[in-house]
Amino acid sequence: MRQVFHLETDRVPTHWYNVLADLPFEVPPPRPAPPREGRPRTLNPQLPLSMYRPSIGRSRFVEIPEPVREEYRRWRPTPLYRATRLERELDTPAHLYFKYEGTSPSGSHKINTALAQAYYYARSGVKEMVTGTGAGQWGTALSMACHPYGMECTVFMVRSSHRQKPYRGTLMRLHGARVIESPSTETEVGRAALAADPDSPGSLGIANAEAIEYAARRDRARFSIGSGENHVLLHQTVIGEEALLQMETAGEFPDVVIGAMGAGSNFAGISFPFYRAARERSASTRFLAVEPDACPKMTRGRYLMDHTDYSGVTPMVRMYTLGHTFTAYHIHAGGLRYHGAAPIVSAMYDNGLVEAASYSQSRVFECGAAFARAEGVVPAPESAHAVAAAIDEAVKAREDGAERVVLFSLSGHGLLDLTAYESHLAGNTVDVVPTDEQIQASLRPLVESDETAGAHPLP
Repeated sequence: MRQVFHLETDRVPTHWYNVLADLPFEVPPPRPAPPREGRPRTLNPQLPLSMYRPSIGRSRFVEIPEPVREEYRRWRPTPLYRATRLERELDTPAHLYFKYEGTSPSGSHKINTALAQAYYYARSGVKEMVTGTGAGQWGTALSMACHPYGMECTVFMVRSSHRQKPYRGTLMRLHGARVIESPSTETEVGRAALAADPDSPGSLGIANAEAIEYAARRDRARFSIGSGENHVLLHQTVIGEEALLQMETAGEFPDVVIGAMGAGSNFAGISFPFYRAARERSASTRFLAVEPDACPKMTRGRYLMDHTDYSGVTPMVRMYTLGHTFTAYHIHAGGLRYHGAAPIVSAMYDNGLVEAASYSQSRVFECGAAFARAEGVVPAPESAHAVAAAIDEAVKAREDGAERVVLFSLSGHGLLDLTAYESHLAGNTVDVVPTDEQIQASLRPLVESDETAGAHPLP
């Protein structure tokens, strides 16, 4: 029987955790985008200061506003499970635990920040939230979060995911959102992308760029983002804070903490609180970010100043990146196709505090299917990346003959991704890996303009 570790609703965390307070180095700040012909010099401020300031400060804990915590209590705390059946099937001495975020109203962890952002934006007088979404988990969460505050929601959804996951769009529209396939003809960015490649699968960078342009034209509308930014990572730490209490109940502390890596919200949410706890315990816990082979920003990218959007309007941040014009192959894990890694996660990776690994799409679905059969939970394709890494850790523990406690984030369910699993079962999963030449071509303009290019040269 699978072990489950629940918390009562009164144990929902009262504070988010700010990892900046415990990092032994400074995370490089953003800098304005350089002027370019035909593009505005600056992007008008989009973030409410009441939300932005705590995310860049050095206070270790940030109080969760009671209206947000009240919304959290509708489904939080989420359960922590020990995957005992999977352990038996793998014949491993490892203890495998997963924090399951698929019980949320939106089916993923994204609603943790969507509710917080909707609260702050509504208080600042915003009437419409505009965003880009990859696999649709973020767009779904934001559409749900906007409704209680009477705000409109407009979502630019990456074309390949919009077609692969049509019911994600249905969910967003059900909650009142307007959903636009990206690249679209509604913005200059979209029209330019379509002119360059009429068959473009789209990318999160393009979708975000379209959302930024669209929001700038509308009164009392603001662009919102679901991953990568400091405030998003902050909001997601509610996951790890709960997991800390649940692991205490289990009487164990993880040797390795694993999360899928798109821009960083999933990985940060589970790992940052354990980073703090490991420091306090002087534990040698490893933190592993798992990305797709098709979009290997950490394992094959460079630590450079880059834009977070395709059009280059946003401020530049130092991050591991493949270049903001990079468009990854349209894998089913659409939420992991973002070109860069969050600045905080990137700085931690550059300083050796976290590790990174990449997996092929076929291996991810193989492990996701094995997990579903063993544990009865179908992981989202994004979450299945963490499953794959956890299985590999379990196999290594078996080979080493050593016990190991593995904690991973199962950040969402895959019940709206069954067409992807059907493709896997039919043997039609395609593995595509960008060539060195493609990555170099995308990175070269950044390397040539970066002040530290000499420290990160291209081959």
